[in-house]
Amino acid sequence: MADFQVVVADPDSGATYQTEVSGQDANRFLGRDLGDEVDGSAVGLDGFTLELTGGSDAAGRPMRADVSGPNLKEILSTGGVGHKTTRDGERKRITVRGRRVSDETVQINAKVVSGSGDVAAAFGEADEDDE
Repeated sequence: MADFQVVVADPDSGATYQTEVSGQDANRFLGRDLGDEVDGSAVGLDGFTLELTGGSDAAGRPMRADVSGPNLKEILSTGGVGHKTTRDGERKRITVRGRRVSDETVQINAKVVSGSGDVAAAFGEADEDDE
């Protein structure tokens, strides 16, 4: 059974929240592609919708949206996820994981795209300004 570390970004506040998911909640992510929307109740955000934006495997290889499937692939990259160019025209062969979430995925990045309420309160983190 898969276990994931899910990093949820709240675009309204700019904050990120990390949570572990396992069991039935983790199964909601299996087989999904980057860009797909998932019900937020899988990470404790009832009433919210999350969009999958990225992730990585146990070795730290990033997922790329332009590589199909869940497998490893060596690509010749001119920049983007997994490769930062340092000069014009630079290309580099890198190993990346495909866009589909699988058992090999360890971390999933997601952002809140819809829902009403406070994301920080849903994760149990109160505002320090209110104290």
